Amino acid sequence: MKKFLLFTLIILGFTILSAFMAEKTDVLGLRNMTLSASFDETKDGKLTLSWDPLPYPCFYKVETYSPTTGLVEGEPESKFWGSNITMKASLELPSSAIPMSYRVTAYGMFGQLTDPSAPIANPIHSKNPVSPSIIYHYKEDTPASLMPFLVWHSVPNAVCYEVELLAGKPAQEGGTAPDKANHLESTQLIFTNGWQANLKKYANRKFIYWRVRALDIHHQPIGEFSPAEELYIDPNLPQPDHPLLNEFDQMPNFEMPIYPVYQWIPLNGVERYEVELMIHPPAKENDNVPTADAAWRKVVNSATACYDEYPRPYAGDYYWRVRGIDKSGNPVGVWSDAAHFVVKQQPERVPVAVLGDSITHGGGAVSNSPAALEYSYTTYFDFPCLNLGRSGDTSTMTLQRFDQDVLPYKPLNLLILTGTNSLRAGSINPDIIINDLNAIKAKCEANDIRPIFLTLMPVNPANIQFAFHTATDKQWKAKLQQVNNWVRNQPYFIDLEPYFYDKSRQVMDTSFSIDGLHPDVRGKMLMGEIINQHKDVFRK
Repeated sequence: MKKFLLFTLIILGFTILSAFMAEKTDVLGLRNMTLSASFDETKDGKLTLSWDPLPYPCFYKVETYSPTTGLVEGEPESKFWGSNITMKASLELPSSAIPMSYRVTAYGMFGQLTDPSAPIANPIHSKNPVSPSIIYHYKEDTPASLMPFLVWHSVPNAVCYEVELLAGKPAQEGGTAPDKANHLESTQLIFTNGWQANLKKYANRKFIYWRVRALDIHHQPIGEFSPAEELYIDPNLPQPDHPLLNEFDQMPNFEMPIYPVYQWIPLNGVERYEVELMIHPPAKENDNVPTADAAWRKVVNSATACYDEYPRPYAGDYYWRVRGIDKSGNPVGVWSDAAHFVVKQQPERVPVAVLGDSITHGGGAVSNSPAALEYSYTTYFDFPCLNLGRSGDTSTMTLQRFDQDVLPYKPLNLLILTGTNSLRAGSINPDIIINDLNAIKAKCEANDIRPIFLTLMPVNPANIQFAFHTATDKQWKAKLQQVNNWVRNQPYFIDLEPYFYDKSRQVMDTSFSIDGLHPDVRGKMLMGEIINQHKDVFRK
């Protein structure tokens, strides 16, 4: 027995030594090997990255990056989102709503075997020109019903989408104009990345074609149409009778805002919806009975999203679902599948939190809610942060909810950005905003919280008028300067304002905010990058 153990140890030692020598001398030439990568997409829109495995036992680290704006001194060219370890030569990638790239590195028993691969661009958001990538495919073996959901990956900064149905392939793929020869119908009244089509008039056709393109606030194309796809039809299939949860393009490490927003792809022609929130799964999926002990429910006249008016600070599991409601208040179809999110247990004192209005809560490009975290500036921080923003706040409203929403977390540092809605209102003078900010400061200091004020950003009254049909106080800029002068005289502040003007230095640059008020993806990236470079004002 002793001889056997000795022999085993000798073999093991020789194996380890051989592995050590092979890795350190690179006798197999592994360092010069190039990893050839490819992507595969599942039916729910998730991507798997695959590459040629090395001819040597190893594991792989896959790092995820996205480009930064390049507008902030000291900010790296790419934001690092995290890494994953896998023993296989493939990895199911975290979902994303912005351009991402990946670098793969092989590791052996004694360290790194290869240099990181060249960046591998995610194909969904790396197209040039831009076009939506389709998620739901209706092929001959997986046909559509007469009321199918057509779903695609969202396009950053798209306000709406146009779907075109065609009798045959278009004369030219892509492009920005509907096809003349095979055009059947089209609609631009789609304000999310999916649409329930009504194909009943095409029930006698075996298939038609469809394609989609993104549009801006003026209904001008963002990029071009997606490649036209066959849409096979089976009139005998059951038709979807509940909204489709919209969780397709969530950002990595998604967390629901403290003031949750629930979003879905609507039923065709249904404009009212009921949402219910539960602390347990429903007794039965897709039934038509309200949950008796639901924590909250609300009916909204909105086709794609519902804003919860209450914060959800208590740690635990939450479930929500939605169903259509007709004009008489009766259910349309059944409840959707139940969505699940988790509110994490926070430490006794949160290191950093942000407090403010819709600019902080999130959302942008008019149609995208705070549940789309690519429109949240906290997404682009390189440190953890709790988002206490609430859409619609004036500076007074932010002050009024301080005790309820801030004190339970007692953050060491509180970033404060509120007053833009007050700025636009002609009835609110800048002294009111400053008094509110002073009161927030006093509450912070009384509770051992460091208040870090962010200067208000400029607005663009013309774009606000076009987007929301709302006038902006003509004195907004003078009010802005008065408020920001106060902010710049505080012990701790971060100056956002100078970065966001257009070339005339008069209003918010449209490239940062389509609606003139809420920064879009690039604007929110820029906000995050500016704050990243000023962490010296934080209390450790």
